[in-house]
Amino acid sequence: MFQVNDNYQKLPGSYLFSTIGKKVNAYAQANPDRQIIRLGIGDVTQPLAPAIIQALHRAVDEMGNAETFRGYAPDLGYEFLRSAIVENDYRARGCEIATDEIFVSDGAKSDSGNIQEIFSLDNRIAVCDPVYPVYVDSNVMAGRTGTYDAQKEMWSDVIYMPCTMENGFVPEFPKETPDVIYLCLPNNPTGTTITKEQLQSWVDYANKAGAVIIYDAAYEAYISEDHVAHSIYECEGAKTCAIELKSFSKNAGFTGVRLGYTVVPKELKCGEVSLNAMWARRHGTKFNGAPYIVQRAGEAVYSAEGKAQLKEQVAYYMRNAAAIREGLEDAGYTVFGGVNAPYIWLKTPKGMTSWEFFDYLLEQANVVGTPGSGFGPSGEGYFRLTAFGSYENTVAALERIRKL
Repeated sequence: MFQVNDNYQKLPGSYLFSTIGKKVNAYAQANPDRQIIRLGIGDVTQPLAPAIIQALHRAVDEMGNAETFRGYAPDLGYEFLRSAIVENDYRARGCEIATDEIFVSDGAKSDSGNIQEIFSLDNRIAVCDPVYPVYVDSNVMAGRTGTYDAQKEMWSDVIYMPCTMENGFVPEFPKETPDVIYLCLPNNPTGTTITKEQLQSWVDYANKAGAVIIYDAAYEAYISEDHVAHSIYECEGAKTCAIELKSFSKNAGFTGVRLGYTVVPKELKCGEVSLNAMWARRHGTKFNGAPYIVQRAGEAVYSAEGKAQLKEQVAYYMRNAAAIREGLEDAGYTVFGGVNAPYIWLKTPKGMTSWEFFDYLLEQANVVGTPGSGFGPSGEGYFRLTAFGSYENTVAALERIRKL
């Protein structure tokens, strides 16, 4: 008889946002007259920029003509997109990344879950706590995390790096030596980040320890302070210890279009084994490429018109972030984030647990957020709101919260 991967049975409950969706849908069905404002999931709401729409239309027209029709995309992605990425995201910032170190995909979430496949099951992973759930869950599925302690909400073989109010939500070097380190900066869920100098210390640490950093830079477009790095490759020595994940979802509104990329430098090796070659083999075997029309849309992100339009869109969401942060502070909440990231991280009031505050906010204000405990044990007592709603809904949600 066939057998299943028992590691899936170790996963506690359903995926965080699936659980939230079920609770919100149940409340909506029971209260059809209530207008629910959703500031929980990090999904954008503004339409695609005109320059991107025009590129999509042109590419669709090409697909309807035999002379310009495209089939399977190249393994790594089309040269036109990878060249645009290299010039704008890296060389413009003084980083020497080659086009054959760029791997175009359907999004950073897929890559953050799949990247662990090229590492041995014997590797110990280290994660910030709280953390984006995919990093841990994908390693659970692979069988790398040991046993789960339901009371502590921790895995025995995972090294947790607590990020709390006491340390400014900045991870500290772990006491145990990890093999693979996950860093998401600016951070999801706390909305905080670190300086370039602090990031350099992580690069130095990883090189000294022989560890690999999986660096999720999905929110770099929201960085507003000059001392914060947009890419880990701005740090000296990063090409020998870091893989970078990037997304078009939050900077260009591609959550429903799907596009991202991963950078694996050729200098990154385990002994004589090239991780670039390993990821290329995995990519070519398991992925048939992002659609041509979507990659053309991605290219338009780097056009002069696209840059200008997306700068306005990012500013729109950061206006929301500022409104949430200032509004909550005025209402007496302890608030973090919302400066270099579209996430606001707040201390739950009156000693409530994060799930108690979720229910309270949903039932009393009809506003949806995300319980901090869903991101890890150090997230208990905190709550995440996103700036991706419309400005009108954001202001309305704040008014409801103020009246509680």
